[in-house]
Amino acid sequence: MICAAEASGAPVVRQNPGRTEMVDFLCLGVRHFSAMMLTILRLLTLIPATLRVGSELALENLALRQQLAVLNRHGLRPRLWRSDRIFWLLLSRYWVDWKEALVIVKPDTVLRWHRKRFASYWARLSGQNGSGRPGKDREIRDLVRKMAKSNPFWGAPRLHGELLKLGIDISERTVSRWMPRRTNPPSQGWRAFLDNHVSELVSIDFLTVPTATFRVLFVLIVLAHDRRRIVHFNVTEHPSAEWTAQQMVEAFCNGESPHYLMRDRDGVYGSTFRDRVKALDIEEVVIAPHSPWQSPYVERVIGTLRREVLDHVVVLGEAHLRRIVRSYVSYYHGARTPLALEKDAPEPRCVQPPKEGRVIEISEVGGLHHRYERRAA
Repeated sequence: MICAAEASGAPVVRQNPGRTEMVDFLCLGVRHFSAMMLTILRLLTLIPATLRVGSELALENLALRQQLAVLNRHGLRPRLWRSDRIFWLLLSRYWVDWKEALVIVKPDTVLRWHRKRFASYWARLSGQNGSGRPGKDREIRDLVRKMAKSNPFWGAPRLHGELLKLGIDISERTVSRWMPRRTNPPSQGWRAFLDNHVSELVSIDFLTVPTATFRVLFVLIVLAHDRRRIVHFNVTEHPSAEWTAQQMVEAFCNGESPHYLMRDRDGVYGSTFRDRVKALDIEEVVIAPHSPWQSPYVERVIGTLRREVLDHVVVLGEAHLRRIVRSYVSYYHGARTPLALEKDAPEPRCVQPPKEGRVIEISEVGGLHHRYERRAA
């Protein structure tokens, strides 16, 4: 109590002078002991801080050395290796102030590396046990897309039923997900439309042929689209609407008239021609001006007629030209095998096996072309 009073600075009443020196000594010892313990405690609290500062300096030194190693690599723009990314990922976990020492990349980049590494780690773990829905073959997916493209009016249930008949067991939901998305209503393709109407289409056009006496003759070609058959042809020196209309009557005199007639905008197809075609219950389809490519079938036949016959003969007159064209039309229908008909003739030819005899050569179109058949000896 006396020491505490002295320590506080308050006046002390000494009732026993004999014990004064002993009390003063004890108070002085307690005071020095308290100061020493306080100093020791303060030193002990500074040790972790000193160690922490030293470790932070070491980590900062390590981080700067690693970045210098990256910058010393060859190249204008040093690339970070996988080991560099792993180094910064580990450093960011054990050092709070790692962002302050990072110079060559942004801290957000390191965080992005960490997220990517985390995702790949768990993705690899998830794929090891083989659980989950089984993966489907790419061939099946391509087949679904091909079927959906070829059949625009089919939905997922119809496609799924067709796949089940092929022994492909997948869910209807998977089929729906693999089908291509359509932004427009389903519509058939031009190929399907033309295949459904090709038997009802014919095209007509003229070609000019110079003669030996420098006259110009006109050949009218009427072509059916279904088997590329030349339904009718005729030759004249002075084509007119009346003459052309009469050719349409002769071409379809048996009553089997087509539904559509495709032609260009030549002036020869006048009102007389149009009235006659309408009387035959045929609807005209007129192509755009100066667009022969819109009527490709008859244009191709005309080109074939020129290349294979007319470019190799000198026409003497109408009768001569009519005879040449008639001969070629006979060869064209019965012998020629165009690519458009899968190497078959407009009038289908049968395949003759070797057992039917030896091959003989038959002259066609005055020897310009030949036909080959098998005949028994």
